[in-house]
Parts: sequence; C-alpha cells; structure tokens
Amino acid sequence: MTAPTKPVPHAPRPGERLAKRVAEMLPCSRREAEQYIEGGWVRVDGTVVEEPQFRVLNQKVELDKNASLMDVTQVTLLLHKPPGYDDGDDEGATPQTNPRAAKSVPRAARQLLSPTNRAADDASGINMLKRHFAGLTAPVPLEVGAGGLLVFTQDWRVARKLIEDAGVMEHEVIVEIEGEAAPDTLLRLNQGLSSDGHPLPRVKVSVNSANEGKSKLRFAVKGAHPGLLAYLCERVGLKILSMKRIRIGRVLLTTLPIGQWRYLQPFERF
Repeated sequence: MTAPTKPVPHAPRPGERLAKRVAEMLPCSRREAEQYIEGGWVRVDGTVVEEPQFRVLNQKVELDKNASLMDVTQVTLLLHKPPGYDDGDDEGATPQTNPRAAKSVPRAARQLLSPTNRAADDASGINMLKRHFAGLTAPVPLEVGAGGLLVFTQDWRVARKLIEDAGVMEHEVIVEIEGEAAPDTLLRLNQGLSSDGHPLPRVKVSVNSANEGKSKLRFAVKGAHPGLLAYLCERVGLKILSMKRIRIGRVLLTTLPIGQWRYLQPFERF
C-alpha cells in the first residue's frame, strides 16, 4: 500500500492585481480602485485596462488626470437591426449552426453590439468601455422579420420613459409592399379597422415612394404593437416585402448602417 501523495501546490501567479496597485498608488479603497479601472481611467504602459484583476509587475500604471468616480454614465445604444434577429432581450438565444434550426430560432440582436460594429461616424464622443455592454435591456420590441431602429439601454430613466410612454410614443415604420396601394385602401387604413368588434390602434399611412412594381408606405402609429402592421396590411390585401422602423418618438435611425450601432447622444430625447 503506497502512502498518499501530497497535492502539489499551485505556483504563485506573478505580479499583483491592478486594483491593489491602484489602491496603494492613490491611495484609496480597493473598491474605489476597481471603479477607476472599470471606468477606463487607468492605463498600463499607456494602454487602458478595464479589468481590476489584471496582473502587473513592473509596468507603468497611470491614472487619468480627469478621473472621477462621479462620472459613471449609464449609456443607451441604438442598433440598426437586420431582419431575422429577435428583439435582443432573450440572452439565451444563440447563433444557429444547423441551417434547419436557424429557420426556427432567431439570432439575438444584442450579439451585434460589439466594438467592431460601432458606426464609424458615431458623433457622441463617448469612449467605448466594456461595461457599456453589460446590463442592457431592450424596452421597445421589434418583430423578428422587421429591421430598423432597436434601443438598448442601461439607463433606468430611458427605460422608464420608453415603457411608461409606450402607449403615446409614436413609431414610424416604412413598409415595402408588392405593387401599389389603391387610394381606397389607404383610406380604409387611415380610417381605422376593427377586430371582433374591437377597434384596432389607429395608424396614419401615406405613400413614401413607388417604382418597379413595389411601393413603400410610411406608417405612423402610437405604441409598439408587434404584428399590428402586418395584420392591417393582410386585412386590406397588401403583400408585405419588408418592414423597417425608422423612428421612435423623436429619435431617428437616419443613416446608421444596417447591423451597426451608435451611442444615444446627450441632446437626443425620445
């Protein structure tokens, strides 16, 4: 019978945690040091490091001269969602590798919120941080088959505004249809339809453009009603080719490229 062997101790990891180095350097508490690091205020050999557990040896550690623990901004991101992605709040949704599965399970739009997909002309002036991609919610749904403006936010004030004012906030959607919409069809849509004796939400519809056997209709509707516009078009015999939401309240999609995102600018209000 052999004697039990003693477990081999793990070799100590070289260096020390960046949070410890910053706490000693300032000085400040370890938690405050972590907040400085996560806020993007700390550089190691000239490179911003956002992980408090990052280990340092003899590297040069610097704190930005403008560093402040008061400036912990919660951000809002605007994404130009492509068709075929869900509204983003199902974090369990994953890209499908099986072509048959891909037809039934949509991909999560939040997966497009990556540094590489930030719009090159984002004029917000916000320094992108890893923490900007955590704790995001998508308060305003958008159909899987539709594309266009989708909002992700960390800011409870923005989320509350979008949720509490959902019934009165106007959404603008461009719906491309096959052929043209006759004047009496547009009249029916604008006058309002009902279902089982109950009036459906009112919409304002106008022709945006028409060419080569296709037309684009501009719908304005108060409130997010997934499936409403498709149902209305079906009721009046219009065949939808595509849908794109271009405005929520006072915030516009404008020229944001499909599949890319930008920060909501400080002056923009829904």
